[in-house]
Amino acid sequence: MAAPSDATKAARLASGAALAAGSRGRRSLANYLFMPVLLVLVLVFTYVSVSRRDLDSTESKRLAFDFILARTQEHLELTVLSTVLVLIIAIPFGILLTRSFARPITPFAIAFFNIGQAVPTIGLLLIFAIVWSIGFVPTVVALAAYTTLPVLRNTMVGLTQVDASVIESARGMGMTKLAVLTRIELPLAVPVIMAGLRTALTINVGTATLGAFIGAGTLGSLIVSGYSSNRPFITIVGGILVAVLALLIDYLAGIAEDALRPRGL
Repeated sequence: MAAPSDATKAARLASGAALAAGSRGRRSLANYLFMPVLLVLVLVFTYVSVSRRDLDSTESKRLAFDFILARTQEHLELTVLSTVLVLIIAIPFGILLTRSFARPITPFAIAFFNIGQAVPTIGLLLIFAIVWSIGFVPTVVALAAYTTLPVLRNTMVGLTQVDASVIESARGMGMTKLAVLTRIELPLAVPVIMAGLRTALTINVGTATLGAFIGAGTLGSLIVSGYSSNRPFITIVGGILVAVLALLIDYLAGIAEDALRPRGL
């Protein structure tokens, strides 16, 4: 009988931990359908409310479909780009800080990344606007700075919770450090990393609203313009749309988290 490959060995070594990580069963069909149905009902109710209301010129302009669609696109672009930037920064640093040679600097690195969350979001946006400029790009960087820590922490936690005996066994079989990282540690850390990513996404969707204050557009412009023009109906609609978008992205991130959770590898 042929000797098992490194990949097979890694799968066998990791299976016990993977089963523990994936012990939660899949959500039922009803659980998967509840959120999208609820969000559709909320959107239908909002659409009917806008359609039946006698809108003035300001409300008609701000609540026009094209205007809302453009602001939604800006909101999504801001959220996605800032989250991608977070992943590019947080995951490599999380891997680095869990290596034995880097552990002496880990507290200092965590303290550095904690600066972003120590400053209130609107304050961070204003700092970037003053130091850099106003607009889309500074908002992306500010949001990334604010939400790097959750993904960084979860990457570190996910990697450090992998059973040391599994890693030692893999190394004893001749697997390289890189192979252990990519075939055992990272796959088993995926659920924890995804939880951090889900947190970052949810934060970014909500805080992207504040980008309207420094010229980044987004659905926050509905809230800001409604408040500044004394049109509370515009503000309410903007708030509803932001909430729906946040819940939708959290729902989709939850599905991705379920799909990527190891189940025996």
